[in-house]
Amino acid sequence: MTPLKRKQQTGATLLVALVLLAVVIVLTVTNMREVTLEGRMTANRAETQQLQLAAESALREAEKRYYDPGRVEEKLTEVTDNCRKSNVYTNQANRPCLITLSENLDLNLHQQYQENPLKFVANSAYLNNWTGDKTDKASDTTFVPWMPYRGTSPGQTSTLENKAYWNSVLIPSQGIGAEYGSWQEGAGVAYYLITAQADDRFALQSTIANLYLGINN
Repeated sequence: MTPLKRKQQTGATLLVALVLLAVVIVLTVTNMREVTLEGRMTANRAETQQLQLAAESALREAEKRYYDPGRVEEKLTEVTDNCRKSNVYTNQANRPCLITLSENLDLNLHQQYQENPLKFVANSAYLNNWTGDKTDKASDTTFVPWMPYRGTSPGQTSTLENKAYWNSVLIPSQGIGAEYGSWQEGAGVAYYLITAQADDRFALQSTIANLYLGINN
């Protein structure tokens, strides 16, 4: 009798299984990367929204310091005492923190400050290379170019997850609409660049205009 010959195994089934396994692994890894990336994007978006909320809150406090009609002279010139942590919001006439960017009027500096206020203040020797972190560590009697946000109601404490700060700068305009010589007496329209920031990472700005009839009005 002639013995039966066994059919030789080629290993094709094993090869196909390995290929399919490799495809499944690649798809799984790709999907995990997409999920991780989406998770990071969502977390970054949520963090950005929190920073924006903090900066907007500080922006409102800074703007509200200019609402009352009093203290005109302090709203036209820098008063060092107004940029101290002891300057808290009250029910009475409030004092704005108005800073100057240099000893002399320099429109280029104002442009640089407007484009990147965080970097400008941090790199400005004139402003003591200031940051919000330095404000947290400063005493109540230290001049702080970044005022801490503490709310727009007397005695209010911040409930924000992020620390926020603010300041204001008088935009060089020499009192638009004022008669000749009246600007020295505080008469005319003054424009302010209000800046707020959160955690030394996120900044917002707004512009407000105030009409003044004179220092004594």
